[in-house]
Amino acid sequence: MRTTLFMNRHHEHRHPAGNRAAASFRRCRAGLTPVFCGLLLTACNRQQKAAPPPPPPEVATVTVALKPVLLTTELPGRTSPYRIAEIRPQVSGLIQKRLFKEGSDVKAGEVLYEIDPAPFKAALDNAAANLKASRKAADQARAAVNASIAGVARQQATVDFARTNRKRFEDLLEEKAVSASDCEQAVTTAHVAEATLTATEAQVQSDRAAVAAAEASIEQAEAALEMARINLAYTRITAPISGRIGKSAVTDGAIVTAYQPMALSTIQQLDPIYVDVPQSTSELLRLKRRLEDGRLNHGGTDMDQVRIIQEDGTAYPQEGTLQFSDVSVDPTTGSVILRMVFPNPDGALLPGMFVLAVVKEGVNEQALLIPQQGVSRTQKGEPFVLVADAAGKVEQRMLTLDRALGDQWLVSSGLKPGDQVIVEGFQKVRPGASVRTVPFSNVQAAGPKAGAAAGTPTAEAH
Repeated sequence: MRTTLFMNRHHEHRHPAGNRAAASFRRCRAGLTPVFCGLLLTACNRQQKAAPPPPPPEVATVTVALKPVLLTTELPGRTSPYRIAEIRPQVSGLIQKRLFKEGSDVKAGEVLYEIDPAPFKAALDNAAANLKASRKAADQARAAVNASIAGVARQQATVDFARTNRKRFEDLLEEKAVSASDCEQAVTTAHVAEATLTATEAQVQSDRAAVAAAEASIEQAEAALEMARINLAYTRITAPISGRIGKSAVTDGAIVTAYQPMALSTIQQLDPIYVDVPQSTSELLRLKRRLEDGRLNHGGTDMDQVRIIQEDGTAYPQEGTLQFSDVSVDPTTGSVILRMVFPNPDGALLPGMFVLAVVKEGVNEQALLIPQQGVSRTQKGEPFVLVADAAGKVEQRMLTLDRALGDQWLVSSGLKPGDQVIVEGFQKVRPGASVRTVPFSNVQAAGPKAGAAAGTPTAEAH
């Protein structure tokens, strides 16, 4: 058409008569254009009225239902030996030999080091000789007591005779049958005999005290002998517990002293093994309130069973037991220590390793779980979901979320059983719009994902 107009204009320029004809053609065309446009719009309106309306968009939904869920919490912690013993000498001396292999497992009572026993054997012999001498001295003291007792008996007889003789002389003196000097001699003899008896009895008491001292000396000698035996036994340094022994701090020929500060080596019992986990007091109070309110229950007798996740993200195959919760709060961290015991037959857990402990909180009998991908947030960060009602209309619901459980949210309020939460396709609908719902086919079970973030609550289907 542009080519035609250009040619017409060119033709008009060259032929004035033709110019008048072209101008008449343009006037006719300008008059016909509104009519043509009107006819074209009428045809378009008829086509639009005849086209059917588009179908409602399709969305995938999840039907909310109540179900019991075992709530757990992952807490970071570290392993520590079940028992630990630092090996120190109990006597001073020269290390003659080390009898263990570093890094090996040792049994309780196994000899680890030998200290030169020669001076301790000599001390033992000396103590034995002292004991023998003390026993001989005690025997002599007992013999002296017996002799003193026999002397007392003889002197008692002498005293009895002297008293009788004095009595006879006193009677004869009254009859003037004997002289006064003879009577006085009999009285003096009786007094001397009585004094001698008193001295003899005192000697018996002294001899008995000597026996007691000799027996005490025997006990001292026996104690010294026992100490010498103990010190000689201490020259063989043995393992107080069974476990894995570390490196040795001394070699053969080293001089050691009794109860020195530096340990010769260390034994750690690794089977079973402790896992110490700090838990904040705020979490403890929250859990206590949930149990008191009835939102959680203990759900059986296995609530003290604990699992751990190792540093590489793999689950430890053995279950442990929650042993106790500390009664003191660390003022610097505001937490208490939970101590757990795990079997470690293969020695896979070593002291000081970082682990995640999966601790059971309780069972929520009426838990509402929805996939996290179906939850959106407002500009203020408030969570909400879109719900399709029975008529297929979209409705917005504001939520209160308790915690993330794997790839799902535990909902505290905002939903009720039977609600159909839009999980896929909610980006293309708005509240009040009509939708066509289909079941969401990729719903995950309500379980924790391996390797979840430390300190995050998790859940398990119960």
